[in-house]
Amino acid sequence: MGTFKAIVIEKSDTGTKAALTDFDEANLMDGDVTVAVEYSTLNYKDGLAITGKAPVVRRFPMIAGIDFAGTVEASSNPAWKPGDKVILNGWGCGETHLGAYAGKARVKGDWLVRLPKSMSEREAMAIGTAGYTAMLAVMALERHGLTPASGPVAVTGAAGGVGSVAIAILAKRGFSVSAVTGRPEEADYLKRLGATEIVERKDLTGPVKMLAKERWAGGVDVVGSTTLANLLSMTRYGGAVAACGLAGGMDLPSSVAPFILRGVCLYGIDSVMCPIERRREAWKRLETDLDRPKLAAMTREIGLSGVTEAAAAILAGQVRGRIVVKIG
Repeated sequence: MGTFKAIVIEKSDTGTKAALTDFDEANLMDGDVTVAVEYSTLNYKDGLAITGKAPVVRRFPMIAGIDFAGTVEASSNPAWKPGDKVILNGWGCGETHLGAYAGKARVKGDWLVRLPKSMSEREAMAIGTAGYTAMLAVMALERHGLTPASGPVAVTGAAGGVGSVAIAILAKRGFSVSAVTGRPEEADYLKRLGATEIVERKDLTGPVKMLAKERWAGGVDVVGSTTLANLLSMTRYGGAVAACGLAGGMDLPSSVAPFILRGVCLYGIDSVMCPIERRREAWKRLETDLDRPKLAAMTREIGLSGVTEAAAAILAGQVRGRIVVKIG
């Protein structure tokens, strides 16, 4: 047993505060696998937890970080042995279970997915929960029956983590992608990822009509609220939208019209408690359906000391693409 660096969130009468500190391995929570964490990443939920802008954390003190890639150090779970390379996304890490921004993590072996053979730990966290969520959203649209022949697909919050990966995946799958963004200066970046059209965010933030002009066969939405409501009203007959975020709010000022008059489906995407088989399918698909050079181009790296500043930036909409956090 020893200590390692970790970003720990503490609670006081005045709120919460995150700080980089030494953490004693003896204080890790119960689990049957101990992992030496090598990389994590920064997701929107991490930003909320570290800044205290939303009540993400439900146990204190809490090590922040909802996902990691690393090497099994010790295991009493028959599925894993020392030396195995693993990925974890969600399962309450960084919320109710001590998380990923630390040199070590002790978790349940049933929460882990094997690192794809062709993928490095850094690449896995360049994808991270944001990219894994994007893949789950694309899979939902494909299960619905959408194909490139169905028509264009809109991606909101396009320059963020989920949006960037969703565009890259959809483009590689042959879809025509409309990138919806409030940052027109990122147009060239979005087109390099594969977007065929740049749509200004204001086009989806005005008053919501019960039914607007049919525009897209489907969509991946990370914003929620008015943006999602407008997207639904603009979705073509028989289309579908996969909703996986709330950057614009948790409300949905919509009507039943898109659902009962156009047969539109709204799919909810949960990455935290997603069943293990679907997780494995998503990571298998990510190994083949995501252009690695595009992934590299959208990614930058920071250390644990840079996470607090980056957390504030992601909530302010100032982060483009993906951020990996080097830990090991």
